Amino acid sequence: MTPTAAARLLVLAALCAPLLGAVGCATAQPAAGPTVVATERVQVEVTEVARGLAHPWGLAFLPDGRMLVTERPGRLRIVARDGTLSPPVEGVPAVRTGGQGGLLDVALSPAFERDRTVFLSYAEPSETGGRTAVARGVLDGTTLREVRTIFRQSPDGSGGNHWGGRLVFDRDGTLFVTLGDRFSLRDRAQDLGTTLGKIVRIRPDGSAPDDNPFAKRAGVLPEIWSYGHRNVQGAALHPSTGRLWAHEHGPQGGDELNVVRPGRNYGWPVITFGREYGTGFRIGEGTEKTGVEPPLVQWTPSIAPSGMAFYVGERFPQWRGQLLVGALSYASVYRLELDGERVVRQERMLESLGRRIRDVRVGPDGLVYLLTDSPEGTILRLSPR
Repeated sequence: MTPTAAARLLVLAALCAPLLGAVGCATAQPAAGPTVVATERVQVEVTEVARGLAHPWGLAFLPDGRMLVTERPGRLRIVARDGTLSPPVEGVPAVRTGGQGGLLDVALSPAFERDRTVFLSYAEPSETGGRTAVARGVLDGTTLREVRTIFRQSPDGSGGNHWGGRLVFDRDGTLFVTLGDRFSLRDRAQDLGTTLGKIVRIRPDGSAPDDNPFAKRAGVLPEIWSYGHRNVQGAALHPSTGRLWAHEHGPQGGDELNVVRPGRNYGWPVITFGREYGTGFRIGEGTEKTGVEPPLVQWTPSIAPSGMAFYVGERFPQWRGQLLVGALSYASVYRLELDGERVVRQERMLESLGRRIRDVRVGPDGLVYLLTDSPEGTILRLSPR
């Protein structure tokens, strides 16, 4: 090494030293070379775009092609196209970490180019444990300003699991928020006086729209859109119908994919294909019941679905209009071929990578981006070979 190069390294080390540990120095860490994986319809080139993310959970594309990525321990990063990670964005609300809790999803305001507003879901600490909450703030460089919490799940719970947390903007500018049953409070997923085990629909200021299905019913929380959910960690709008589709974790089996219609009951924990952990005993009354929406698909054994996206780009014409679902348990992506609201075929892809898939997004370039759930998580890009 030349004296000049050594001097440059010493300067870089001095600049990064104050940032090591909790924040880390912004850098493009060396990425692994591309891997080619064969699928039923197309050969896929898998490229590691960025690495060094601690349990990344949610991803949103900025208008200039950079990405906002949440890390479950409570950090929000801006990721450049070359994989450079920014220092943690300042102003992010304090989160409760542990179990499945932490900083969860991120979504941009539909008017982001004008208002620069970012929405975050997270496990908010409380006196008795924690609850899923949603905050909004204005992104100014690497700082969130004017941050305020617009929604809190009620009641809170003491456990560390089943926070839900996916954020999806409807076409009318309202926001869907998926909320788990907090595991130990599962029976209240049927209680319309709580937001446990619900999907809610709110305005960007946190208020309930007047056209929500229970807005005018006494004794029911007006923000509720649907109920009887266990732990919804994937949600997306159908590109043609605009309806919300969502999948949720079952217990021992019984993961579900549903079309989420206003005011409908999705059964948990009365109707489920899942079984009790450990004992394998049946939960509730069975697998179907009048007044309960049946799932489009149920997965037993469980695939632990997390993250999903409809493919609407041009780069994978073989996948157009199909649904891509991340799976934690099988370290894979499921490709679902659809006929209207029927799933007619499934393919399990990318198992050979051995990566737990936390989120699935289609980028503005028509390529597919994946977050891998790991203490050294990555962003992967799928391109046609």
